[in-house]
Amino acid sequence: MAPRLRRRPRMTKATVRSIYRPPWRVDVATRPEVRSPLPASAIARTVAAALEAASAPKPGSVTVVLTDDAELSDLNTEHMGHDGPTDVLSFPMLEPDAFRSTVKRTDPAPSAKRRRTHIGDIAISVERAIHQAQEGRGGHTGDVRWSPADELRLLVTHGTLHLCGWDHAEPAEEAAMRALERRLLSE
Repeated sequence: MAPRLRRRPRMTKATVRSIYRPPWRVDVATRPEVRSPLPASAIARTVAAALEAASAPKPGSVTVVLTDDAELSDLNTEHMGHDGPTDVLSFPMLEPDAFRSTVKRTDPAPSAKRRRTHIGDIAISVERAIHQAQEGRGGHTGDVRWSPADELRLLVTHGTLHLCGWDHAEPAEEAAMRALERRLLSE
């Protein structure tokens, strides 16, 4: 009988910073060994812009976990059935029809209290983002040369749009998602 491989225990410790960009709250959780090339405030601005563009329910919250390849590899295996690390994984809490609704949402009176909807969680391998940028394998085409901060902004945008029901499985979906990402990254 072959020995069973021991998986690295899931990391649970992180420094969490909650940033409010009304009507959004973005919790940026950074694992102890991770050094982000992008400040938490910039990550929150990026998430807020993507949520607004995707017509996310308001008020809402998102958690972004900045971690490494080992944790993303574990998550990728556990949730996607793929071995090895990836750069970003999204875990949406809402069905896609909660977004991009053609029905006009009516906002209650300003004094009315509404519960904050948790839109989902994003896990990003900062290690992979830095490596992709340094190797000139950034962007979706894998041939973009830009800074690690720019690569991380792309992954935050991409992950947030996935939370909001955007996908790139079909060519038309991919073209629409990439166009929105380019617009958001140029702002």
